[in-house]
Amino acid sequence: MKEVLRSTDLTVIAFAKTLLAGEDIDCFEMDVHMSILEGSLGILPRRLMVADRDLFRARVALRDNDLDVSEDR
Repeated sequence: MKEVLRSTDLTVIAFAKTLLAGEDIDCFEMDVHMSILEGSLGILPRRLMVADRDLFRARVALRDNDLDVSEDR
């Protein structure tokens, strides 16, 4: 799994997940339960992960929709 996006904005994560689903790219959201540790302040970013084989297509889909994708993480 490779990180394709990192954000503290839940709407960006939701939008990215919808875009990836539209491209038939499975993704997994990490750090969802960190809000317990941070006190629900929204300061810790969530990461969106994709399979290695889907990384290029995922980056292209997100960039085409003006989302800032993670590079080489």
